[in-house]
Amino acid sequence: MSVKANATPLPDRVKVRQALLSVSDKSGLVEFAEGLAALGVELVSTGGTKKALADAGLAVKDVSDLTGFPEIMDGRVKTLHPGVHGGLLGVRDDPAHKAAMDEHGIAGIDLLVVNLYPFEETRASGAAPETIVENIDIGGPAMIRAGAKNHGYVTVVVDPSDYATVLSALKAHDGETEIALRRQLAGRAYARTAAYDAAVSGWFAETEVETTPKRLSIAGTLAESLRYGENPHQAAGFYRTDEARPGVATARQVQGKALSYNNINDTDAAFELVAEFTPDRSAAVAIIKHANPCGVAEANDLVTAYHRALACDPVSAFGGIVALNRKLDAQSAEEIVKVFTEVIIAPDAEEDAIAIVAAKKNLRLLLTGGLPDPRAAGRFVKSVAGGLLVQSRDNGVVDDLDLKVVTKREPTARELADLKFAFRVAKHVKSNTIVYAKEGATVGIGAGQMSRVDSARIAARKADDAARAAGADKPATIGSVVASDAFFPFADGLLSAVEAGATAVIQPGGSVRDDEVIAAADEHDLAMVMTGMRHFRH
Repeated sequence: MSVKANATPLPDRVKVRQALLSVSDKSGLVEFAEGLAALGVELVSTGGTKKALADAGLAVKDVSDLTGFPEIMDGRVKTLHPGVHGGLLGVRDDPAHKAAMDEHGIAGIDLLVVNLYPFEETRASGAAPETIVENIDIGGPAMIRAGAKNHGYVTVVVDPSDYATVLSALKAHDGETEIALRRQLAGRAYARTAAYDAAVSGWFAETEVETTPKRLSIAGTLAESLRYGENPHQAAGFYRTDEARPGVATARQVQGKALSYNNINDTDAAFELVAEFTPDRSAAVAIIKHANPCGVAEANDLVTAYHRALACDPVSAFGGIVALNRKLDAQSAEEIVKVFTEVIIAPDAEEDAIAIVAAKKNLRLLLTGGLPDPRAAGRFVKSVAGGLLVQSRDNGVVDDLDLKVVTKREPTARELADLKFAFRVAKHVKSNTIVYAKEGATVGIGAGQMSRVDSARIAARKADDAARAAGADKPATIGSVVASDAFFPFADGLLSAVEAGATAVIQPGGSVRDDEVIAAADEHDLAMVMTGMRHFRH
C-alpha cells in the first residue's frame, strides 16, 4: 500500500466555520457551544448532545444532514460515514481532496468536540459484561483519530477542560486557531484514544484471565504535576489509573500542602501495610519512613496502637507517614500531632480529629473512604532500561496459608498470633527483611540488607536503642518472635535471632539447608513455623 506524502505546508491559522459536537460528558457543553455560535460557527451534533444544545435554544444541525443517513442499530452507526470522515480528513489545500469534497457535497469539519462513552466508569461500576461492551465507543475514537491526523486543518477537543482555551484562542484570532494549538490538542487526542483502548484491552485481558498478554497497554490520567521527583533535579507527575482501589490515588486530601513524590510513594506503602489488619478485629497503626515501616502495632484502640508502633523506633518516625485502619479519633489525633509527621492517611476521621490536625497547616490528612483488600488481584509495574517488569500484586495473606510447625516445640497461642502479625509486616518491608514482634507490635525491624544476618542484627540493635532511650533495662526482643520474608540460607541468621532473645520463628522455608536451620532451632528450643510463601519486596 502506498501512502501519499502531503508536501503542502500546513497553514498557521485555520478559520473554524463548522463544528461537530458529540459528547457523553456534557459539563460546560452549552456554554462552549454558545461561545462558538456567537463567533458564527455552524453547529452539528448527534443524539443527546444535539438535544442538550437545542434545549438551550441553539441552532444545531443533525449529523444525518451531513450523511444523508439516519442513526441505526441503536446508535451504533451514526458517524461512520464519508460525509463525516471526509469532512475531517480532507486536506483543504490539496486540489484532488477539494475536488472530491465538492463532488460529493462534503463540507469541512473544522472543529471536532468529542468525549467518549464512559467505558472506564461503567467497568469500574461492576456492570454486566453486555453493558460494558455497549459502552465501548467506536465512532468517537474513529472521529478523534481522523481529526487529529488532519490537525493541519482540524481542531480536536476531547476534554471539557480545554473548552476555555479553545474559545479564548478563537476570540483572540477572529475565529481562527493556530497550528501550535491544533498540534497540542491532536497529541492530547491520541493520548486519550490510547488510554481508552488500554482500558478496553485491559478488560478483555482480565475476562480472559490472560496474565501475560502479548501486548500490554497501560494508561494514566495526570492527577498532579509534582514539584520534583525523588530528588530536586528529577521531573515528576502523579497519574491515576482506572483501578478503583482505596489509597493515596483515590483519597480526599482534607488539608495540608501538596504531596511530594516521596510522600505519595511512602503513603501508599503505609496504607497497603495497615490494610493487612482487619479493622473489626483490631485497631492498627503503621508508621512509615522511606517506604519501610518504623513501627507497626495493633490494639483495642488507635491511640494505644499508635503509642506501641511509635515505641519501636521513635527516632526514625520523625517526619514519617502514619496510616490507620480505622476512623481517626480526636485522642489519636492529639497524640500523632505531637510528633512531626508528613501525612496521616485513614479511611475516615471524626470532625474533632480534623480540627486538631488543622492546627498543623502543613500536615496532610488523607481520607480514603475504605481500605484496600490485601487479597485482591492487581498488577505491579516497574520500569527498567528499554522495558517494563510486570507482575501480579503480592496478595498472599498469612491467614490463608497452610502453616507447618517443623520443630519439636510448637508455638504457644500467643507466639502464633505474634508470628502471624510479624509475617504480615514482613510482607511490606524491603528485602532482606527481619521483623521482631511481641504482643501485637513490632519491636525491631531490619530492612533492605544484602545479608539476612545483617538485617537480624540491625533489627536487634534498633530494638536495643529504643529500649535504652525509653529507660528500659532490656531490649523488647527478649521474649519476642521473629519473621523472615524469605528462607534462612544458613543457620547464622537464626542464631542472630536467638541472641536477640526470640523464642519462635516464622519463615517460608525452601532452603537446601532447611534441616540445618531446623536443627539449630531445636537446639535452642525455638518453635519454627514455615509458610511456604516468600515475600520479597525490592
